[in-house]
Amino acid sequence: MKCNICPHFCELNEGQAGLCKTRICVNNEIICANYGLISSIAVDPIEKKPLYRFHPGSSILSVGSYGCNMSCSFCQNSGISQCTPKTGDYIPPQALVEIALSVPDNIGVAFTYNEPLVSCEYLTDCAPLLQKAGLKVVLVTNGLINEQPLRKLLLYIDAMNIDLKAFSESFYKKHGGDFETVKNTIKIANEACHIEVTTLVIPGENDTEEEITAIAKWLASVNKNIPYHISRFFPNYKYTNVPASDVAEIYEFAKIARKYLNYVYTGNC
Repeated sequence: MKCNICPHFCELNEGQAGLCKTRICVNNEIICANYGLISSIAVDPIEKKPLYRFHPGSSILSVGSYGCNMSCSFCQNSGISQCTPKTGDYIPPQALVEIALSVPDNIGVAFTYNEPLVSCEYLTDCAPLLQKAGLKVVLVTNGLINEQPLRKLLLYIDAMNIDLKAFSESFYKKHGGDFETVKNTIKIANEACHIEVTTLVIPGENDTEEEITAIAKWLASVNKNIPYHISRFFPNYKYTNVPASDVAEIYEFAKIARKYLNYVYTGNC
């Protein structure tokens, strides 16, 4: 069976999992084995997603599961994103709605921490129920999803923060992604909901003026009003020998991006 959620198009035999470690072939059907399994749950400021221009000053219930369809050596959440599904708290869609409604001054649910798109079925079941209850639905994602499932999902999404990790196919290939797919996700989502974009600046990987200029110019060609977050890297996962991003450099990159975009922010500085 072929999984059609992302551009890996994993072909799976019975019992075999895809590259994301969460989508599995069972009885000649592709299922997400982490459906409703919640590894992390917290109430966060919306700015932590980061979403700076979507209901600023509000709080949102953030939930995450396990797995990711990329394999970034610098992952900041590798403990849950780069592992196989585990036993966790099972929260079915209606129960998630009830939890979200019970949180004081909560505007909705953000699917985050790991890659939410590998659990597309759970999102598709939860999102309409959340919106019907008057709650906002937010995705924090790497953007690695094929167009058909993306468009179906976007019918029920209010906001997204999408990583644009670099501006080269070679970078994305190195870390298990697909550059053109992510750009397509940004373009399509921009027409459907509020989006903001984040780049984690990694020394020796994507930390040049040319790289940031290319990203900012391309984002401006899509929409000059897309908020852009330039975020600081800290050593983690397989990149513990890589130094943290230089703060002065982050601020300089933000100045460059502001030549092309109306809303540019720096993160973790």
